[in-house]
Amino acid sequence: MLDTKTILGVKISDANESDILEYLLLNIKKPNFKCKIFTPNPEILVYAHEHQEFKKILNHADINLNDGVGLLYAGMILGKPLKQRITGVDFVKSLCNAVAEKPITVGFLGGRGNVAELTAKRLKGMYPSLKIVFSSGDNPDHTSVLKLSENNKKIDILFVAYGFPKQEEWISNHINEIPVKIGISVGGSFDYYSGTIKRAPFFIRFFGFEWLFRLIKEPWRIKRQLALLKFIVLVLKERFAH
Repeated sequence: MLDTKTILGVKISDANESDILEYLLLNIKKPNFKCKIFTPNPEILVYAHEHQEFKKILNHADINLNDGVGLLYAGMILGKPLKQRITGVDFVKSLCNAVAEKPITVGFLGGRGNVAELTAKRLKGMYPSLKIVFSSGDNPDHTSVLKLSENNKKIDILFVAYGFPKQEEWISNHINEIPVKIGISVGGSFDYYSGTIKRAPFFIRFFGFEWLFRLIKEPWRIKRQLALLKFIVLVLKERFAH
């Protein structure tokens, strides 16, 4: 298993992306392997702090990627430095690249409209050998995924984009009853890959200000960004309490 460090009561995987990819590629060969991967960021940790049942869901994940520069800073403040920030958007691409030449299938579920289908098409263009067996913008139920099982098909890796907390709840509730080995919550990643939303330039992402870039593009997100202030307060409270 991968090492973890606890930030605001949530276990975050403390590993480099290469280590996580190696772990997944090694274990996906096992017939009974099931893996839940979530992508917590400061906003999600604040929500988990206020919703204990959701916190339990996060802590039952097999891997919690550090999807937020705020978590890096929080780890340093709390004396629990994390090795790397791994965004859900980047991990989708890295994982698809890693499995493209292997006998591993992938699927895309969720998003608005036809973004799942567009995402699948774009990633297939990047990695022509990628074996996509499913793409659907279905509502959060599992009937469409179960149809694959009825046709003796399987999805080794399913990317789920319902936004939190629905995507994490959906994966937790259904992964043991659908033909999927790895379920990954990826939030708004489909919007970027489908071309629906333009991603911030690299230098903005490098310095951790992607959230500000998106806020400028979508001012309505201001209410969600207020969670960052709550996150800072919670981290400082934990720091001085210890």
